[in-house]
Amino acid sequence: MRERAAWKTAVRCRGVTITGLIIVLFILVVVATFGMKLLPAYIEYGTAKKAINAIARDGTGASTPQEVRRNFDARAQIDNIESLKGSDLEIRREGGGMVIGFAYRKEVPLVSNVGLYIDFAASSSGQ
Repeated sequence: MRERAAWKTAVRCRGVTITGLIIVLFILVVVATFGMKLLPAYIEYGTAKKAINAIARDGTGASTPQEVRRNFDARAQIDNIESLKGSDLEIRREGGGMVIGFAYRKEVPLVSNVGLYIDFAASSSGQ
């Protein structure tokens, strides 16, 4: 009798119940959905940041703010940057070169009438 009771306690299996599995899968689906909706906004921000850094680093084609804006608009059209235009850039001279910066707010609709505002800001000076 003692052996049977010891065997039952030793063989007790632990696992995930179907309810626990459904809850975990629901959480994963919600997180993945939000991630897929937010990812394009961050990709666009990274592309815009690379564009201003490249324009600031390349001193040959952008000696005036108008040329900087024109170069950015050309890159934005190629790289599909829709949230930011050349006229939105903040351009100033610092030392021997130009510092280009931007700041903008992006609204990402999540579910029904719920959305998320993300504030993006970058500067070619690295600050």
